[in-house]
Amino acid sequence: MKYASNLEGDYLPIEDHAIIGNLHTVALVGIDGTIDWYCLPRFDSPSVFGAILDADKGGMFRLTSDYANTKYLQIYLPETNVVLTRFISDYGGGELTDFMPIKEKHAAQYRHNLVRSIAGAVGTLPIKLTCRPAFNYARDPHHVELVAGGAIFHGHEFDLYLTSPVPLERDEKGGVTATFTLQRGESAHFQLISDRELEYLPGPLTEAAYQDLLYETLHYWYRWLSNCTYQGRWREMVQRSALVLKLLTYAPTGAIVAAPTTSLPETLGGSRNWDYRYSWLRDAAFTLDSLLKLGFTEEGEAFTGWLNERCHELKENGTLQPMYGITGEQDLKESTLDHLAGYRGSRPVRIGNGAYTQKQLDIYGELMDAIYIYNNYDAISYNLWQNLCRLLNWLSRHWKEPDNGIWEVRGGEKPFLHSRLMCWVAFDRALRIARDWGWPAPLSTWEQIRAESYDQIMQEGWNEQRNCFTQYYGSDAVDASALLLLLKHFTGPHEPRVVATIEHIKEELTVGTTTVRRYDQKTAADDGLGRSPEGAFTACCFWMIENLVRINKLEEARMRLEKLLSMSNHVGLYAEEISSGINAVGNFPQAFSHLALITACYALDETLNTRKGWYWRE
Repeated sequence: MKYASNLEGDYLPIEDHAIIGNLHTVALVGIDGTIDWYCLPRFDSPSVFGAILDADKGGMFRLTSDYANTKYLQIYLPETNVVLTRFISDYGGGELTDFMPIKEKHAAQYRHNLVRSIAGAVGTLPIKLTCRPAFNYARDPHHVELVAGGAIFHGHEFDLYLTSPVPLERDEKGGVTATFTLQRGESAHFQLISDRELEYLPGPLTEAAYQDLLYETLHYWYRWLSNCTYQGRWREMVQRSALVLKLLTYAPTGAIVAAPTTSLPETLGGSRNWDYRYSWLRDAAFTLDSLLKLGFTEEGEAFTGWLNERCHELKENGTLQPMYGITGEQDLKESTLDHLAGYRGSRPVRIGNGAYTQKQLDIYGELMDAIYIYNNYDAISYNLWQNLCRLLNWLSRHWKEPDNGIWEVRGGEKPFLHSRLMCWVAFDRALRIARDWGWPAPLSTWEQIRAESYDQIMQEGWNEQRNCFTQYYGSDAVDASALLLLLKHFTGPHEPRVVATIEHIKEELTVGTTTVRRYDQKTAADDGLGRSPEGAFTACCFWMIENLVRINKLEEARMRLEKLLSMSNHVGLYAEEISSGINAVGNFPQAFSHLALITACYALDETLNTRKGWYWRE
């Protein structure tokens, strides 16, 4: 929970948001009652509210106290994705409840309904409503029609229908406004419905209808979360991360987006602003490992089905892309929206992601690791196995080539250590699957490549002078992706080279006492975007904790974990990165961050249980 008062400026801090959603899209709800990001009808669709990327033109839906010195408190109702925002002033207070009802059938054509209800709790509470959409990233004009019981915003592709129990007025920027007062016990319910064409505007929500929608939504989340089998020490944070991952799932296909936002900057004012509203193969193994560990087998099966379809769409040369659209789109052409100012002036604003054309050899290891994890749960099909063999046949000819690596650098290909590691993982997991299930496979060829890649990593990836593994062959730079050497079982926890590398990462990349950067930009491979500073990478912070668990430094691991959990935002969400000022930077919330949180908490909890909760100094 977090208090804020006298919010300044037109842009809320990134961390001052919660999210709501319906498994098709999400909306960011600011701590002051502003929805400043909402795309329709899917995660990757153009925004209708995008004030987080341009406070003037982007569009927003604000429902907040009209008192100047209001304090705000925002929480999730426990075990749900329903957001409660409290307004507190010297004269009165109230509660705003935000949620999106979820339908059990998830067809691609889906009527979206965003519900906002505000209630007076104490004293007198003046409320200001402003609803100002900006269709198609603020590129398309729209027409406002005031009607009995609300307003209709007529756009080119679809209309937005706002039902309101209070009279609305037009404003000068293509929106509607209202000012009204609530006494204790009074409430006002609003709906924002999207549709291509409704026959009529539904009337304002009655109290009974609102309560039905609310409790149906609450019960949906209660039922879903009841499948979670984790009951360990960090249950609340793990369950919140699971709820985030569910919100980032596109139900019709099972794909999980990396984040629901685009172009939130990794450095304020910098150019590392990317569109993450797609599904990365790199996240596949972490996704399946986390979901299946927690008991969410249905989501694991759905995501495996999405992976299966991608493997059946192999290109002629037998390769895969690093990322795909949520229904398998392959063309993710990158462009810039130059008419938008960007978050606090951070340009460019990008849509699409040009990294989909990159050569990233590590994705084959992540794919095979994911298949291996799922194969321990249920056998894959023979057709999928044939396609996997095609992939490995291509990889057997190309695994020694330089590539763009895990961090998708745009400054030229390198022989990255992490890519070589994941090539080893690809053949190692394929051999294990083939032997477990008796699949036909060129075992001797795969064994040879696995052995050769292992030796190559140990010899060329190791820097004798620095006494650690480095970012790429011949480099002096330390890279936090080397933490995956242990997590992917490349070595055991007592391998001196891995232990030494962990110590180098701690010494050179740790910020403060807890957070970990990806690499040092002064010595690392050029990413093609200059040397502007960036924050600590949240997933790397959790990888470090899991490494410390593996090498039996449990006191340090637990201390780091407790500190890192305190660095989430007020409702338990993490962005891609954490700045030196403990602010969220980058796209938000980030699936990779929450996946890593789950596995770190699970690993530490499991290890502490074997020691009956006690640990000691070495």
